[in-house]
Amino acid sequence: MSRTRTAILASMALVAGATGAAVATAPAAVAAIPCTVTYTVQNQWSTGFTAAVNVTNNSAAKSSWAVKWSYAGNQQVTSGWNAKFSQSGTAVTAANETYNGTLATGGSVSFGFNGSYSGTNALPTTFTLDGVTCNVDGGSGPTDPGPGTGTKVDNPYTGAKVYVNPEWSAKAAAETGGSRISNQPTGVWLDRIAAINGVNGGMGLRAHLDAALQQKGTGELVVQLVIYNLPGRDCAALASNGELGPTEIDKYKTQYIDPIAAILADTKYAGLRIVTTVEIDSLPNLVTNTGSRVTATPACDVMKANGNYVKGVGYALNKLGDVPNVYNYVDAGHHGWIGWDDNFGASADLFKQAATAEGATVNDVHGFITNTANYSALKENNFTINDTVAGKSVRESKWVDWNRYTDELSFAQAFRNQLVTVGFPSTIGMLIDTSRNGWGGSARPTGPGATTSVDTYVDGGRYDRRFQTGNWCNQSGAGLGERPKAAPATGIDAYVWMKPPGESDGSSSAIPNDEGKGFDRMCDPTYTGNPRNNFNMSGALANAPVSGHWFSAQFQQLMANAYPAL
Repeated sequence: MSRTRTAILASMALVAGATGAAVATAPAAVAAIPCTVTYTVQNQWSTGFTAAVNVTNNSAAKSSWAVKWSYAGNQQVTSGWNAKFSQSGTAVTAANETYNGTLATGGSVSFGFNGSYSGTNALPTTFTLDGVTCNVDGGSGPTDPGPGTGTKVDNPYTGAKVYVNPEWSAKAAAETGGSRISNQPTGVWLDRIAAINGVNGGMGLRAHLDAALQQKGTGELVVQLVIYNLPGRDCAALASNGELGPTEIDKYKTQYIDPIAAILADTKYAGLRIVTTVEIDSLPNLVTNTGSRVTATPACDVMKANGNYVKGVGYALNKLGDVPNVYNYVDAGHHGWIGWDDNFGASADLFKQAATAEGATVNDVHGFITNTANYSALKENNFTINDTVAGKSVRESKWVDWNRYTDELSFAQAFRNQLVTVGFPSTIGMLIDTSRNGWGGSARPTGPGATTSVDTYVDGGRYDRRFQTGNWCNQSGAGLGERPKAAPATGIDAYVWMKPPGESDGSSSAIPNDEGKGFDRMCDPTYTGNPRNNFNMSGALANAPVSGHWFSAQFQQLMANAYPAL
């Protein structure tokens, strides 16, 4: 079990009166201090640890910098962020990245890393900045961000940085060319009960929140969490089936939501803006994949009958919404799922039902998110839903297939209006996941298709190159989309990368695992489809790992096809 160094080293009285995680200290210098360093062990387990370093420069301004220290034990830096790390024996060097080389007089810079050790993880005692010995700050860590007021703001992303997940950042940076995006913020997925405390020595929720405090400094910072563990999860798919059976609603409440809510309510984190994406790919299934529809599945019929999707979402909204600095955004599918007339209004009505279940109210919902972990293009510029070609409406094309929307931006703005109409506050905002919907590269059309027919017109001009909008698994040809951005359009709180680029949607063949994740043929590149994708090829990449695991080939493709280009 991970724990802070405070507990481990308290008996040694390493830091007198320190609070939170322990920090390394050194005797105070009498002369002027050229630099100060805080080295904080945020999380530690039997074979590894996560540390954060904050450096303040009290000397002349710098255009580049290097911090060095040595370990007394066998610690090894395994991956890092916000600095370039090298190690020779016990000696470690952390040098600036291209984007953070400037260090003004009185300015500070923070970086962090994961490390391994055996025996005792002794703290280093001497640090240098560009060869000059620093006095290690004997305080309780970097500048105290303060307790925060917990006062809600209209758009949590405005005027705020967004948390960069150190674990994802390290994987991205380890890829060729990955350093171009490794400093981008992504969502932290809590996709099983064990993720709350950390899986296989990885960072748990508290470790992420502690790291967020480090990144926050004295400004505002958003932390993005994905709440994803409903009973009978993903009833219309198999790749992301979860650990809880269809009837285990009480376990969901007491062993999953309650512990998360308790951690988020810790006053230590009151200064953070915590955005939750609540239960992706759940409620829309009850509209589109139940009853007499050709897309219905027995598992979705079960979840509609027992009500545990509605109860689970309502309970999560109620408990998490009680935390003053939590902003709940409910997953709202995407335009290629609920953009049709018979799905659009029914979905909004169902979301209202869930938002008023299990003690929740519509005021527990700050907004909604579309396109989570999906590929729908943000904006199709080469055709509109109102175009007519060869006597036929664009809605009659095979691609649009009578949908009312052609892209995520138009859908998200229209669906927001529908949600307000059914009773949600007029202040709600929308998020759009743009992590994989750029569709750039050489296959990106530069103008409309030929006007020979409505199909040649749409197919020749659409950015989204999938076989069909129902295709969702590791899509071939996809690229990174718009970079995370606050308030980019009317009614949109932010473009976000809620799905971390490079994490698989599901395995392309059956892979035994202990995560409750099955094999879905939609992840098989040879699969010829089902009613939910109009019997088209799956369009999935080959050789994919289990959902959530790192998929290097996909990550490289996403960078190569990024739009805007990297």
